[in-house]
Amino acid sequence: MSGRNVSPNLALNQLVAERTAAGEPLVHLGFGEARLPAFAPLLDRLAAGSHRNAYGPVAGGKDAREALAGYFSRRRMPTDADQVVLAPGSKPLLMALHLTVPGDVLLPRPCWNSYAPQARYMGKQVIGVDIPEECGGVPEPAALREAIHAARVLGHDPRIVVLTLPDNPTGTLAPPALIREICAIAQEEDLLIISDEIYRDVVHDPCTPVLSPAEVAPERTVVTTGLSKSLALGGWRIGGARFPANAWGRRIRDGVISAASEVWSTLAGPMQEVAAYAFAEPPQIRARLEATARLHGVVARDVHRILVANGAVCRPPTGAFYVYPDFEPLRDELAQRGVTDSPSLHQHLLDEFGVVVLAGHHLGDDEHALRFKAATSMLYGDTAQQQEESLAAADPLGLPHVRNVLTRIEETFTKLVP
Repeated sequence: MSGRNVSPNLALNQLVAERTAAGEPLVHLGFGEARLPAFAPLLDRLAAGSHRNAYGPVAGGKDAREALAGYFSRRRMPTDADQVVLAPGSKPLLMALHLTVPGDVLLPRPCWNSYAPQARYMGKQVIGVDIPEECGGVPEPAALREAIHAARVLGHDPRIVVLTLPDNPTGTLAPPALIREICAIAQEEDLLIISDEIYRDVVHDPCTPVLSPAEVAPERTVVTTGLSKSLALGGWRIGGARFPANAWGRRIRDGVISAASEVWSTLAGPMQEVAAYAFAEPPQIRARLEATARLHGVVARDVHRILVANGAVCRPPTGAFYVYPDFEPLRDELAQRGVTDSPSLHQHLLDEFGVVVLAGHHLGDDEHALRFKAATSMLYGDTAQQQEESLAAADPLGLPHVRNVLTRIEETFTKLVP
């Protein structure tokens, strides 16, 4: 265990906190936090739930589970309260799934940096599969088939495929046709699909079609979600999972509850009060979700514009709050500055410009590639008042506190290769 490191995004966030406290003016694009204040009605529910100081049911109280079941049902996934489990964030639910379901794990490459370490903690083989040209979050179908068969030849046992809809780190959403292809492969190869949909309510355009694998292959799909991203409650740690309504799904759910009983016991009582309210989605919550998704989209698209204008190849963001640029077109020029891979690109941006990004190799990408993740959700202001102004503004890009930091980003990438 002495060789284990802290998750790279959390380590980077701590580094930024220390250097900022020391007076260094950094632009923090390296941490996937929705940097917005907690919504006032959620604060009210948290206070109202403070009396819930007793241990509750491991899977979650009835009110919270019914609300979560309704949340999924409104998204074309009919769900009963007995199909869901609540937890302190979606991350422990993902870990509990690895504790419960045997087999090696197929991951899109790149992907969120916690998927692979969680699988490896359980002694599982991690099999990375490149993503399609048009999006991230899912493996390219032909490459997925090839990876499954190659892994079995080598004696591995791929049984799980993880999808992220929308995607962290590329900020894109896989289209319905692609989801159907992945589900067909999962059915043919008898794979469990884990669909991480924590960014589902952060699709920028409400007209964009979103198809969950649970709509196509409900008998073999577990869906995870949470309130960290959509409602900016990362520090409150509220997550949930939906399991298939069949015998296999019940066994998996029972295994997750068993793991939960030994690891986290139950979601904290006050947070269950919040979950029951938020997942029920009263009108004020729906309005907050719409405003938040709009802000994330406006700012992510502007950062994308800056990066492409300065030589990067980058998929246009359509969901979440990330962009994932590739500076391969500028490899020769960057090499003259000692930048030859993702670690040196990250370090150069930090040392020369004070811009913090998460290098692509931390996300399972090729270390020699010139790619990184930039989290655009950190750019809405330094104070709660500024962040609320950004959320309410018809044109958030025109606000001085937003425009100033975007100007600094633009100057950085203009100077990256003069």
